[in-house]
Amino acid sequence: MSEARIDEAIGRIENALRRMDAARAANPPAPAPDDTHSEEEAANSARVMALVNSHEKLREEVADTLRELDGVIAELEE
Repeated sequence: MSEARIDEAIGRIENALRRMDAARAANPPAPAPDDTHSEEEAANSARVMALVNSHEKLREEVADTLRELDGVIAELEE
């Protein structure tokens, strides 16, 4: 993979991470449901938590991939 393609891929990943952070900031998790919340609110909260968990898992996978790319780049530079 050429250096330009690697730089382009890293740029796309960094842009995606910024978009995920912005979306997370714009949609903070709902408070935990209690006895005064409706079933619909509880279901919405569960969906939001599932999305937050999915987001965190994706961030971890992207971070792992970036570390792998760094390793590949380091090998190519040797």
